[in-house]
Amino acid sequence: MRKDQFESPDYYMVEKLFSEEQIIVRDATRQWVKEYVSPVIEDCNLKGVFPKELIKGIAEIGGFGAILPAKYGGSELDLISYGLMMQELERGDSSIRVMCSIQTSLVMNNIYEHGNEFHKDEFLVKLSKGELIGSFGLSEPGHGSDPASMQTRHKIDGDHYIINGSKMWIGNAPFCDIALVWSKSNDNNNYACFIVHRDDPGFSTAKIDKKWSFRASETGELIFNNCKVHKKYLLFESDSINSALSSLNIARYAVACGSIGIAMECYDVALKYSNERIQFGKKISSNQLIQKKLVDMITEITKAQLLNWKLGLMMDDGDATFEQISMAKRNNVSVAYNVARNARQILGGMGITAEYPVMRHLINLETLITYQGTDEIHTLITGRNITGVSAF
Repeated sequence: MRKDQFESPDYYMVEKLFSEEQIIVRDATRQWVKEYVSPVIEDCNLKGVFPKELIKGIAEIGGFGAILPAKYGGSELDLISYGLMMQELERGDSSIRVMCSIQTSLVMNNIYEHGNEFHKDEFLVKLSKGELIGSFGLSEPGHGSDPASMQTRHKIDGDHYIINGSKMWIGNAPFCDIALVWSKSNDNNNYACFIVHRDDPGFSTAKIDKKWSFRASETGELIFNNCKVHKKYLLFESDSINSALSSLNIARYAVACGSIGIAMECYDVALKYSNERIQFGKKISSNQLIQKKLVDMITEITKAQLLNWKLGLMMDDGDATFEQISMAKRNNVSVAYNVARNARQILGGMGITAEYPVMRHLINLETLITYQGTDEIHTLITGRNITGVSAF
């Protein structure tokens, strides 16, 4: 078992921009990852299972609902602190960050923002303690980048809604206790979000087993076959898909921060390896081509660290637009992908083994490129914003 000896790269002394509380959150999360995630994650990845024994620990470090009020089980963290937590969790593995991000930004935050007191009291504290695990159903087998064309439908039947359809590529789906599900009305094509319980009649889930990426994240399908949901579990309705898309903002910010956690680890591993590996009688770090790779890596990581810090400030002030969040998500995942690819090359044959985390991160990044919006979609979001012309 490889010991987690991660040391955070900070070429521009970005840490000086953080408050004492933000550093405490980051360091506590980092230490937890070193103690509990790193020793088990390679085996979990190879087996394709999520380490469910860590759920209680994630709750104890405030990983669920960190940005929510304490009344509802949250830690009342600012978004820079939350971003640093996501950075450290994804350094451990994408599966850990995804679990926290879904639970916090897509499930708990939606219930907090749109639910009534009944919804909040019934679910939020239990979700914050990890007693309930949630999932978020928007994407469908035939509609990912175009959720407005979703085929899942609902209708009223007495005191219940009847839902038919399915959602695909849903994190936590195989073992979720509740699912926030988006659907269209049969009557007027308005959108609605429901809280569906695991034991609701007509609701089932399936796991996607055959996948090369996000292997430790249990991903699956939510299936609704005349699923019967009581009216009191209607979270909210809207005549616009923008209500669903706006709920992705914090989740996309989490990806922007988490992906740089991956980049930081891959750089740290590659730098240390280059100073240990001897070829032709000298350290490979003395080779010009290796040094160029490392310099490119730390340069892009530094720019992304500053981008995340500024975006976190804007989000805390309520000034960040979804286009600015899109830019960070697209840029930072691309940075992490290139860093991981170069790190894998520096490690040579060892780069593809589970002795090091690089290949696991690299294949996870293949999912992050399309997760929470593809690279192409985020490019066109920014393009529309700067030109005023939509290319969709």
